Amino acid sequence: MATLPLKPILVVEDSAEDFTALGRAFRKHALRNPVLRCEDGDQALEYLQGCGKASGWPQTLPALVLLDLNLPGTDGRTVLSKLKQDTRLYSIPVIIFSTSSNARDIEDCYRLGANSYLTKPIEYAVLEEKIRLAMHYWLDASELPFAN
Repeated sequence: MATLPLKPILVVEDSAEDFTALGRAFRKHALRNPVLRCEDGDQALEYLQGCGKASGWPQTLPALVLLDLNLPGTDGRTVLSKLKQDTRLYSIPVIIFSTSSNARDIEDCYRLGANSYLTKPIEYAVLEEKIRLAMHYWLDASELPFAN
């Protein structure tokens, strides 16, 4: 029986520094899934809504989305809302990964359908542990939908 290729993790993050730190944490914990990056909400929606149509993008939907809130152009709240309203995309887990610890932001994201909300820590060791726990939960412990 052939094993299916691992679905990608979509990271929607405009900060090169934050994306680099995430990449280091993924590598340290041997994340086997390919990691895709979109630098703004428009690019993320283009990939997700047109999956398989745009050249250069993978033909499969991601296993999960790690989404920053404060993005140039279309912000993370709008991306989240559009994802959760789309019948092809709503079952993809979305983890908000933001510097904001504002209770209203957190509540709004859960109301819009976020599956998890992580605040970006300042210390790299804390970031690394949050990423390890989140990836273990979502990619190893949870059963994810087979959306394609």
